[in-house]
Amino acid sequence: MRHLMSPLDFSVEELDKLLDIAQDIEANPAKYAHACEGKKLATLFYEPSTRTRLSHEAAMLNLGGSVMGFASADSSSASKGESVADTIRVISCYADICAMRHPKEGAPMVAAQHSSIPVINAGDGGHQHPTQTLTDLLTIKSLKGRLNNMTIGLCGDLKFGRTVHSLINALVRYEGIRFILISPEELRLPEYVRHDVLDRNNVPYEEVVRLEDALPELDILYMTRVQKERFFNEEDYVRMKDFYILDKQKMKLAPEDMYVLHPLPRVNEISVEVDDDPRAAYFHQAQCGVYVRMALILTLLDIHVD
Repeated sequence: MRHLMSPLDFSVEELDKLLDIAQDIEANPAKYAHACEGKKLATLFYEPSTRTRLSHEAAMLNLGGSVMGFASADSSSASKGESVADTIRVISCYADICAMRHPKEGAPMVAAQHSSIPVINAGDGGHQHPTQTLTDLLTIKSLKGRLNNMTIGLCGDLKFGRTVHSLINALVRYEGIRFILISPEELRLPEYVRHDVLDRNNVPYEEVVRLEDALPELDILYMTRVQKERFFNEEDYVRMKDFYILDKQKMKLAPEDMYVLHPLPRVNEISVEVDDDPRAAYFHQAQCGVYVRMALILTLLDIHVD
């Protein structure tokens, strides 16, 4: 039995195979429509989510399975003090696979240690968000035709952004990757990611404050929102929240074949006027999230479709 806690739980070869399955699902959805008949997915979401929870549920429904679960800690026995370990032991009696989002780093790992079914980490605090990373990899591969030899700009909240941390961990394993880290001083990429991931793997990167300085060099721009829920006080959040706003004027600085990604939800960091630009790929990215989670469910349940 396998779990998914981090993008590094899959080798590059396994990642490539999973992305191939996802692309085949996109091309031939009917072939997979009954692959998970009789199987149940439990979604245990201890903090709010739209895309991640619903895309996991859509993925299982598209595979012919069924779903159950809760969308907030308040509607679960966690509000009565039940531990994650006890919850997953119980859920293991009801479901075949589980997706968990939790505000505390490491909570899905605790669940995996006590579970008798596969556990998917659907986001744990500011730590990891591996299914979003799989979504990002599939999106980049579908748009650019490759996952190597490109310059990726990561913009916004690089300090608390778990999507950013997970994506860096995944991409450093491909050749020819270079990062431009675009953030204010207060939201810089944590030192442990810079040293333990980028420096240790000899991955070139540059840190800049101005988005305009980075745009002409990029193959992919990965925008992130400043996350209000990760701030300790309102004053710091208000000061940082509109630090970057991507608009039509700034997009003129970007190459014609640069694509804009965003894990969503967005607040103000991408103007709605950018939505009509053919390089705006964030809604395509959301669709890719369903295909890749379908492929992940099949992989973790060891279900093979000819």
